[in-house]
Amino acid sequence: MASPIIGPLSNLVNNDYANLNHGQPAPITVPTTEEKPPIVENPGETTRKSPGRRSSPAECETCKHRKYVDGSDESDVSFQTPSHIDPKSAGARVRAHEQEHVANAYTKAAQKNGKVLSAVVAIHTGICPECGRTYVSGGTTTTKIKYSNDESAYGKGINFANADAYNGKNVDLGV
Repeated sequence: MASPIIGPLSNLVNNDYANLNHGQPAPITVPTTEEKPPIVENPGETTRKSPGRRSSPAECETCKHRKYVDGSDESDVSFQTPSHIDPKSAGARVRAHEQEHVANAYTKAAQKNGKVLSAVVAIHTGICPECGRTYVSGGTTTTKIKYSNDESAYGKGINFANADAYNGKNVDLGV
């Protein structure tokens, strides 16, 4: 069954508008500062402001402009220049960056006839002073590499000390 055709939408809206205000134009209101919506700097974050904080995570200027930079002397890893990371992906990006340092340790050990004894990655967190959000503030990679042909004085001393421990343990009696 066909529905009746109603006139143009603009006429319907204008007629309803006139009926709601009894033929008078609608009053013009200017929003006050309390009525203005907050400026969202970080979309997808909560607009709830924690007690004692200057802003909510969605409005936080500090989180929006936080930059990360590598402090090591390795020039082939990321973040050589200060770069912004979205707070939601900072953990994954920092872990990937620290993995670059681990990969470099294995490469360095392989080139100099060494062995990686340990590679420990620590991810650091902080609390934003403006909004109170916990964020990933950086990371540290600590590696230990043992070189088999260590010609330094330290390496020679260790080899000499170890020689005393192993001399005489295996004796060929020729029997």
